[in-house]
Amino acid sequence: MSQAKWVWFFGNFKLSETVVVSWIIIAALALISFLLTRNLKKVPTSKVQIFLEFAIGTLDKLVKDTMGENTVKKMPNMVPYIGSLVLFFACSNLIGLLGFRSPTTDIDTTLAWAMITFFMIYYAGIKFNGLKYFKGLMEPVPFLLPLNIIGEIAKPISLTFRPFGNILGGAVIMALVYQFLGWLSTLIPGVSIPIGQLVIPVPLHLYFDLFSGVLQSFIFIMLTMVFVSDAAGQN
Repeated sequence: MSQAKWVWFFGNFKLSETVVVSWIIIAALALISFLLTRNLKKVPTSKVQIFLEFAIGTLDKLVKDTMGENTVKKMPNMVPYIGSLVLFFACSNLIGLLGFRSPTTDIDTTLAWAMITFFMIYYAGIKFNGLKYFKGLMEPVPFLLPLNIIGEIAKPISLTFRPFGNILGGAVIMALVYQFLGWLSTLIPGVSIPIGQLVIPVPLHLYFDLFSGVLQSFIFIMLTMVFVSDAAGQN
């Protein structure tokens, strides 16, 4: 399940299921965004616009409270980036409920997101501190330079494997539960359909797909904001 599954072939070019599902999520989010924002007014008159302004205001406050006003002022794209990231991340985790393979069960997806955060950390560090940012690797004493370098390398690894491991682990458990319930149903005389699969897995889906999926999304964006603001020297 952790390896790419190729579903489309164009000669020597091929696309994995993860990429196709990611494109479906991106297209759905773009369409929904267009439909929700095409008739906005200066003074909100609809419940949809009121809700959108509340959601965006809450996100803006969360980013500024976490990263600091000065960081967000010099990196104004952080608010839309964090908003896009959490929506895409949450939808990627929840799309398993519709029968699609979650992109976060492919390590390539979480590695790509982690590398974006990793480069943003150094971008913010150099933007706010110049090349002096790298002197921080020798603090509090130069003797700790090797350990600090290992700590920097560990950041993208941790960001990659935390959501990947949690979502993949939940998917594996659900697959085992479905197989067990299917086998258990065959023991019931006169029953030819796996009736246990219809109801019993619902609480597990609520936990692994809904609760865990949203929680991992929130943890990822919080770590991204903390790492970037730390590099900027604002926390």
